Amino acid sequence: MKIAFYGSSLLSSYWNGAATYYRGLLRALAALDYEITFYEPDVYDRQKHPDMAPPPWCRVVVYEATVEALKEIAAEAARADIVVKASGVGFEDDRLLKEVMAAAGPDAIKVFWDVDAPATLAQLKEEPDHPLRQALGALDLVLTYGGGDPVVAAYRDFGARRCIPIYNALDPTTHFPVAPDPAFACDLAFLGNRLPDRESRVEAFFLEPAAQCTEQRFLLGGSGWHDKAVPANVRYLGHVPTGQHNAFNATPKAVLNISRTSMAETGFSPATRVFEAAGAGACLITDYWEGIELFLQPDEEVLVARDGRDVSEILRSLSRDDASRIGRNALRRVLSAHTYTHRAKEADRLFREFRSFGAVEAAE
Repeated sequence: MKIAFYGSSLLSSYWNGAATYYRGLLRALAALDYEITFYEPDVYDRQKHPDMAPPPWCRVVVYEATVEALKEIAAEAARADIVVKASGVGFEDDRLLKEVMAAAGPDAIKVFWDVDAPATLAQLKEEPDHPLRQALGALDLVLTYGGGDPVVAAYRDFGARRCIPIYNALDPTTHFPVAPDPAFACDLAFLGNRLPDRESRVEAFFLEPAAQCTEQRFLLGGSGWHDKAVPANVRYLGHVPTGQHNAFNATPKAVLNISRTSMAETGFSPATRVFEAAGAGACLITDYWEGIELFLQPDEEVLVARDGRDVSEILRSLSRDDASRIGRNALRRVLSAHTYTHRAKEADRLFREFRSFGAVEAAE
């Protein structure tokens, strides 16, 4: 089947946290004989910071950020069996949704794929006339990369016919254990862009522990932190391309996952970083969020902190041997149950059931 996928960017992870998710999932779907075209706008300087060449398993179309170009690429949806509009494309999202779904053929499966469900649902709640809220009843599927039952129920309340999480996962062809790199040597590393929905939690879970654990070394990666005041034992790297993520994760004694506030409150929303770190065999410390045990077992495969004090205590008591053991356990778990091959099979089943029965409800 042919998929027309309209998303933020496949070629660049620059200010684009969904890149890993798109890459892993679409590569795995291509292995299941899907023919995929990914459409991404030239915005936010992403095309100036590519960290992936156009892949053999997916045709990538980069279009200018103009309404005329948007209409041209939206018209190509008419040739697809599955038409996907993702959240957060970054240019005229509402117009893109309208144009793409209008162009989709009558037999095409029409999908909204939400890579930031808490933020999207907050918008729908605040804006009863939001274009997506008005369009939900005409879409066949809403797929999300996290959220669990609360997100599913919220989308159904807003009129979605069916909402199903297709969670983040590991692509073992791109994220795997590597030799340590002295450039990333430290006791605790955190990688994440500076966002309003995350900054206070980064202060609490990363910067405050750094100030308390002056004998330990901390590493901060991600865009936007250059003018942030940090303790003297924190080294700032800036944007870390995906090609360096394995070394970034495999080298420190531990790496930290800090969920954005909305993700933590929603629960059941593991970030791509969780699986990237586990795939590299890293010892992961994560802030608490409901549902984590569905993905990694606390204390055995991941260490869970409810606040910055917990992070400090974990760091002071964590030995290199224990960190290595937890990292190995996490790697085994994600390889056995949480790869993008697993997720692609879930999506493939949904698509094929829909095609076979002609209605999403028939898959229930």
